[in-house]
Amino acid sequence: MKVKDMMSKNLVSVSPDESTDVAARLLSRYNIGALPVCSKDGKLRGMVTDRDIVLRCVAAQEDPQTVKISEIMTRRVISVDADEPLKAASDLMAQQQIRRLPVQQQGKVIGMLSLADITRAPDFSAETAQTLNNISQNIHHT
Repeated sequence: MKVKDMMSKNLVSVSPDESTDVAARLLSRYNIGALPVCSKDGKLRGMVTDRDIVLRCVAAQEDPQTVKISEIMTRRVISVDADEPLKAASDLMAQQQIRRLPVQQQGKVIGMLSLADITRAPDFSAETAQTLNNISQNIHHT
């Protein structure tokens, strides 16, 4: 089974030039915790999470309407290719202790793979349990 078989294809992304309040509204509207930040050509530029907004904007007493996503996003993002085996993505998530991976194809973001997506894979329960265990051992909020 490949990443593209289990990823979420309904991609919600945001531009680095958007204001932080736009990202917050998208996260709320779609009930998600992270957004890939993509340039107009679909290339991955970073990720912004609900935690980024809280810690780097709200807690810093910045105005979410004026702070650009590019100012608070995480720039170094680990991603996976759509044609990678699901096991390789699961191993990467465990190794890097992350819960979500942007999925790319030909240099463009086409979806997201989450731990929840992996849990829905047939015959993947043991893999998922090990991945979740590895991710949870040293919590990094991503």
